[in-house]
Amino acid sequence: MLFLLAAISLGFLGSFHCIGMCGPIALALPIGNLRGFTRLVSILTYNAGRIFTYAFFGLIFGGIGKTFSIFGYQQLLSIVLGALILLGLLLPSSFVSKFSGNTQLYSFFNGIKTKLSKLFLKEGKKSLFIIGLLNGLLPCGLVYMAVAGAMAAGSVLNGALFMAFFGLGTAPTMILLPLAGNSFSLSFRNKIRKTVPYMVGFMAVLLILRGLNLGIPYVSPKMEANKTQLPTCHTIAGKKLCTH
Repeated sequence: MLFLLAAISLGFLGSFHCIGMCGPIALALPIGNLRGFTRLVSILTYNAGRIFTYAFFGLIFGGIGKTFSIFGYQQLLSIVLGALILLGLLLPSSFVSKFSGNTQLYSFFNGIKTKLSKLFLKEGKKSLFIIGLLNGLLPCGLVYMAVAGAMAAGSVLNGALFMAFFGLGTAPTMILLPLAGNSFSLSFRNKIRKTVPYMVGFMAVLLILRGLNLGIPYVSPKMEANKTQLPTCHTIAGKKLCTH
């Protein structure tokens, strides 16, 4: 499915951008004394926690998207989300940052960072998995883009799959990073980072095309709007009969 391919591609390309955001967390994992296969399993455990959080987001926002679908607004939602993503790409970052200063959210994210700092002092698979879970909750523009895709997926399952594939796309880089340290050069990371807006823009266009209902297989499949119809009831010979 093209949508899942877009999700995993967004995750993979975006993961190089995430080296600057989540990289310090991956490099600070409490696995310094581990070697070989045990070290790899520990890193996979951390990434499993991240992907679990992303998939959970997908369940929630896929359910929200399903609600829009039930009332016949799925196509409109897809177009609006795509347009908002394109608008976010075109607006200067200084303008967008004005809307990110919510005090309650700031306190919430600070609480997560405090919890993470305590977990870094503990060893074991449980701590690593929880670090991954909490890492997935930290603010990230790419995750927000993926959430928009999950909402447009149209169902709880598809939303969860979309976010899970997004997480899987980020996995190769986030696995190699703690294994290889700072092997990714700044020049290489900058080159990959420049491709991220194009991938985000592609996903935004895909959302808009999906909502336009053009009948193009996989890209803009023909969808019939779901309309809720109330039953019509009649009483015949003392019995109540209802038709939809």
